[in-house]
Amino acid sequence: MRTESDAEQNSPAALVEEIAPRSPWRVTDVEALPEFRLRVTFADGSTGMVDMARLVHSPQAGVFAALLDQSLFAQVTIEYGAVTWPGELDLAPDAMHAAISEHGVWSL
Repeated sequence: MRTESDAEQNSPAALVEEIAPRSPWRVTDVEALPEFRLRVTFADGSTGMVDMARLVHSPQAGVFAALLDQSLFAQVTIEYGAVTWPGELDLAPDAMHAAISEHGVWSL
């Protein structure tokens, strides 16, 4: 027989709280800056810069060439702890965190 306390422990709110990601590399804040740079903050409180200028201007930019459109670049947001743009463009937050932790900037 279920008790009232069992029901509270198994409520959707309690389950969400239990599985809330706590990965230190999850991005919690992002700001688009001039010259194809981003300022990012991570779940562990660390901050740093992402410099995408070389990538977006490169012949090997691939899908990221779309970010040459500064209005699109400025539409940066966070989804599930990752930096993203419309068109399913995103950056790997774990690699970003590792590079910023080591160098203070992630240059792509």
